[in-house]
Amino acid sequence: MRPRKGSDPVAFTTNLVIRNLARRIQGLNNEMREIDQMLTELVAATAPSLLNLYGTGPDTSASLLVTAGDNPDRIGSEGSWAHLCGVTPIPASSGKVTRYRLNRGGDRHANAALYRIVLTRMSSHQETRSYVARRRSEGLNTAEVMRCLKRYVARQVFKHLPQTT
Repeated sequence: MRPRKGSDPVAFTTNLVIRNLARRIQGLNNEMREIDQMLTELVAATAPSLLNLYGTGPDTSASLLVTAGDNPDRIGSEGSWAHLCGVTPIPASSGKVTRYRLNRGGDRHANAALYRIVLTRMSSHQETRSYVARRRSEGLNTAEVMRCLKRYVARQVFKHLPQTT
């Protein structure tokens, strides 16, 4: 695909543009790898065990640490951390039906990080897949199962956050 001037200027221009785009993609991929490496080092220095949780990577760990660092006075317990992340269940019962809905409050970036962790676990973590199958057989839909899983992951993450006293 080396661009060569010839009889077809369209093919030459197309190949030239493709080559330039490929070089930009390679450069951006290299830059992304460097940034991920630096981010991994920062997260490992702050909360090394957080990276060992299944489904967490440097991006999600950093988002959760930023939320924790921005609000150290609001994180007194695991429940307050879950509330800050917007994963506490909110009763939405009516009559004889007992239901809970997702909390729309809290830090949306932390909530999105927990969502990504849950998605990863639902697709490739055998224990989570078994849990999802069991809860679906109990009559819960995917959104309700994800709400439960996000709360569980928030509980796990809280144990790995640096504690300020």
